[in-house]
Amino acid sequence: MTIMATKFTPEVLLSAPRRSAALPNSAGTLALFSVSQYSFESHSRSYAIKVLDIETRQSTQLFDDSAYSEPTWISENEFVLLKNGESTTSLVVADATKPGSDPYEITTFNTSVSNIKAKDIGNGTVAFALTAPTTPSGDILDQTNEAKPQSSAKVYTSLFVRHWDSYVSKNRQGLFYGALKKEGGSFKLQGPGLVNALAGTRLECPVPPFGDANDYDIGKEGIVFVSKDPDLNPALWTKTDLYYVPLKTFTEAKAPLPQVVKTGELQGYAGVPVFSHDGTKVAFKRMRHRQYESDKWRLLLVPDVKDLSNVQEFYKTDDGEGGWDLRPEGIVWSNDDEELYVTAEQHGRQILFKLPSSPLKAKDLPQPLTKDGAVGDFYNLSKDDGRLFFTSTSLIDNSAYSILDPSSKEQGLVSSSSKEGKSFGLTSRQVDEFWYKGAGDYQVHALVMKPSNFDPNKKYPLAFLIHGGPQGAWGQSWSTRWNPAVFAEQGYVAVMPNPTGSTGYGQAFTDGIANEWGGRPYNDLVNAFEYIKDNIPYIDTTNAVALGASYGGYMINWVQGHPLGRKFKALVCHDGIFSTMSNWSTEELFFPVHEMGGALWENREGYARWDPAAFVDEWATPQLIVHSELDYRLPISEGLAAFNALQTRGVPSRFLMFPDENHWVLKPENSLVWHKEVLGWINKYTGLDTAGLSNDTENLSLK
Repeated sequence: MTIMATKFTPEVLLSAPRRSAALPNSAGTLALFSVSQYSFESHSRSYAIKVLDIETRQSTQLFDDSAYSEPTWISENEFVLLKNGESTTSLVVADATKPGSDPYEITTFNTSVSNIKAKDIGNGTVAFALTAPTTPSGDILDQTNEAKPQSSAKVYTSLFVRHWDSYVSKNRQGLFYGALKKEGGSFKLQGPGLVNALAGTRLECPVPPFGDANDYDIGKEGIVFVSKDPDLNPALWTKTDLYYVPLKTFTEAKAPLPQVVKTGELQGYAGVPVFSHDGTKVAFKRMRHRQYESDKWRLLLVPDVKDLSNVQEFYKTDDGEGGWDLRPEGIVWSNDDEELYVTAEQHGRQILFKLPSSPLKAKDLPQPLTKDGAVGDFYNLSKDDGRLFFTSTSLIDNSAYSILDPSSKEQGLVSSSSKEGKSFGLTSRQVDEFWYKGAGDYQVHALVMKPSNFDPNKKYPLAFLIHGGPQGAWGQSWSTRWNPAVFAEQGYVAVMPNPTGSTGYGQAFTDGIANEWGGRPYNDLVNAFEYIKDNIPYIDTTNAVALGASYGGYMINWVQGHPLGRKFKALVCHDGIFSTMSNWSTEELFFPVHEMGGALWENREGYARWDPAAFVDEWATPQLIVHSELDYRLPISEGLAAFNALQTRGVPSRFLMFPDENHWVLKPENSLVWHKEVLGWINKYTGLDTAGLSNDTENLSLK
């Protein structure tokens, strides 16, 4: 029975079950996944690990203890998972066909470990790897006996000082490997236990702050992983290299020295290395520029891991731009290793493509296999089945598991967490899109989300949403932070333009924002507003609000000082830049170096040109400022400066801060406050219902 929400509110969004991607077993009969759910009544989160019977589409709960995480198959029925204690982590084995049975322990670590992977390498051996914090010498950090300093002082003599939301320590992440074999009916850890493949090097895997198990892979011939170039300062350079560690048994007491894979002029980020099934080849992706985080990924192949000097690029062109103008993300080999399946963003969708696994055979561009939504993690359904099993989301569905036949493109839904949006009262009829002329000789794409009770004969206020990045895009995917359906169900038509700088429309379009932050993107947004006014009769552009976060927050501050700002009744800026002149307080300094055309002292005019603070004398539209203390990418002083300017100018304004959040507001109770504050602010100025939007926020105003 489907339980439907009477209205898709922030509470419904934030308390809806959240499922992980599902991982099928080697037989393609069962899939493991986890699900969590927050209750605003009990102010607590429930958590469970479940197994899905793919044929019957029924799921069974295996564990309901949040201490368990990362279930990973090691046979058709058995899987390993991590059991987290206060300062220890145990590696345990469970049987998916025996719900309620206790798992048995393989080993325990006196630290927190994560990012586990496992692979059957034959002869009854399961190779596995995981990551764990290490001391500078490469030993696992013993967190049970970690001495606490008497002082909180920290001294730095090089970059980074802090990264994303934490101060950088001397410890690093190590990549450990080991082998499991069945003895007496149970899997046992083989001697010598876990070995750090990075010991004695200056390498680290995964790459902070967002690296995960996709930063490495296990094959029959060893391990491949990506790591920052230790000779370049990570605050100033994006360069990560691919390394190979040859292993035969995964019981080697000392790992061979990692061998770097050289890729010529491609010197930027490297990512998602994936072994072929026979273990002899590796597919991965890499960017060209080593100071640009949003460069185009190039798809690469190492045809033989025993010859790392031979690296081949798919769709290589003489000018170095590449013949496929999309950015590959995830990579999976077909069962026979003859094809590759990759995901890539295109026109607001995350599409699954296929192509030959050899650049020599890849004459035609990759063939799309899906059309809509956003494909996330995907796998071969089984070792004997040519179909794919994938997880996806859309603007109305927060989690779907599907099976796809790459030959026929036939797709079948196995499970939808929200019953394809019905649980939220949402339907695909609410989603629309349009193209319009940009500021130059190009077209710009925009997505539209309408209320579920939409009447084309009525007029609706406009919620004009500006995305962050700036090299990002609004897409047909689910979000618990900026979900357009939340705005639509308040009574707005939400419009989400993808102006210059957006991804998924060709690399030249993405690159076009560099040194143009308040130029072409702003004019694209002006044109979007005018297009809406002239062509969409059900949107009332005289009753409009604009909202944005990160770069979108920057753009809100820029809009405030320019004519478009006077078109809106109210504005919302989340973690935005007040002044580009102070952007060197950020942590990843390669970002302003690339975006502003050099260091501050090298191109001061470039920074000043697009400085919102230079136009504060024009600020007049009521504005809500949201910022968080742990946002080290855009320090809270940016939000405070904007609020101080608004208040001093007498512009109606409000400042919402979170001392325990980073660039994103992730904690459910905080996120609920965020939604109520944001919706309460824009509804106040558009005349929509504000009932039920009050909250327990502490108001510290002097009047």
